[in-house]
Amino acid sequence: MLVAMQRQDRSILGWLALIVAVGALFVGLFSLRNDDSGSASGGGGSASGGVPTIEVVLTEFKFTPNNISIPNEGAVLKLVNNCSAAHTFDVPQLGLSSGDVAAGATKEMKIGKTASGVYDLICKVPGHADSGMTGTLAVGGTAAATNAAAQDAAHGDPNQILMNNEQMDKVMVEVAQKFPAKTEGIGGKILEPTSVKGNVKTYDLEAKIVDWEVAPGKVVKAWTYNGVVPGPEFNWEKGDHVVINFKNSLPQSTTIHWHGIRVPNLMDGVDPYTQQATKPGETFVYEFDVLEEGNGIYHSHHNAQEQIPNGMFGAIAIGQMPIPPKLAEMGYTKIDKKVTMVLNDAGVIGLSLNGKSFPATEAYTLRVGQVMEVTYQNEGLMGHPMHLHQPVGWIIAKDGKPLDVPTPGDTIWVSPGERYTVLYKAVDQGVWAWHCHILNHAEGPQGMFGMVTALIVER
Repeated sequence: MLVAMQRQDRSILGWLALIVAVGALFVGLFSLRNDDSGSASGGGGSASGGVPTIEVVLTEFKFTPNNISIPNEGAVLKLVNNCSAAHTFDVPQLGLSSGDVAAGATKEMKIGKTASGVYDLICKVPGHADSGMTGTLAVGGTAAATNAAAQDAAHGDPNQILMNNEQMDKVMVEVAQKFPAKTEGIGGKILEPTSVKGNVKTYDLEAKIVDWEVAPGKVVKAWTYNGVVPGPEFNWEKGDHVVINFKNSLPQSTTIHWHGIRVPNLMDGVDPYTQQATKPGETFVYEFDVLEEGNGIYHSHHNAQEQIPNGMFGAIAIGQMPIPPKLAEMGYTKIDKKVTMVLNDAGVIGLSLNGKSFPATEAYTLRVGQVMEVTYQNEGLMGHPMHLHQPVGWIIAKDGKPLDVPTPGDTIWVSPGERYTVLYKAVDQGVWAWHCHILNHAEGPQGMFGMVTALIVER
């Protein structure tokens, strides 16, 4: 442009064309600025015009930081997903959404000029907001600008904590010493039939919402079977004829699916294909013969993304799982204790084992030489690698079917809907940690939480 302006022989027409072009450029830039205001983008690029860049780390199930302050001029949010599942970052009142941020991915989200106020932040993946993936976005004011600048300088480091090392150690010890903390309610106990006539066993089962204490002081509105999480366990034998009188006391319709159990099609619990949904206040009778040994799960199959994570699941055990001959030769001659461990990671229950989060999870005990049979069942929205520090486990069945050859494993991946039956033989005395090995499901700067328990081995 400067070269063109220095030319003495440029015509009046040329000058007019230049002025028009420059004017059009400014109009275009002004329009682009207005279009960007208040929009969300998944594209890259750095902040311009002095707006801060704030790094937000997405994990199960939280944003770090989860209280974000920005100036009215806007900000660029650098979203870093440090977990194994996709998440979103949404500001519903502003109509802003990052879209899916894949596991391990980084995405930039631009927030343009915004009116002062405090806006909600949520992850819209079903169950994630209920599990704690929420926060606030404060816009405007000197304090907001100052906080945003501080966050920008710190790069939103998720390892940045407000405690020094001594304080962190103290908190970790205090949390660990609470285990096993006493809370109201115990789920998963064997449900006794209301009547037994020959091989016919009749049960009463009710779906209802109750107050459920997941961890000390954390009371949620759980969706339950018979008021507990997990629901009571059914124990049957091959050849039984079972009748389940089901009552729906929920505010929504529902059904029961007998996952992994062979039942007639009309009893499979999937509306509208095998039955009509059982509406609030209505009843339905499930009735079938028990045809095969194994283990399974019963759970809702209606608005399952909400009803199941909120607590509507329970275990089924049919008959006895045989001990493989190879393990019998190694001294696994009898089962001294049976444990069903139902995994969850979403809904109001959140990261939990049998409906409880550490330090309220159950402590398990064995004596040296004893054998424990554990059936892992995953009712969550993602897989969990379950790890018992000692002893090494032997997988003897998958999804209720015995394996011809047992497989050793100290870390066992359990996908949603899967069941694994594992034998553990106590060898060494001590307190052995037992947890999901996705580490942010089990331990953080304030100690252990969520999917953690322990096996205590005594002489």
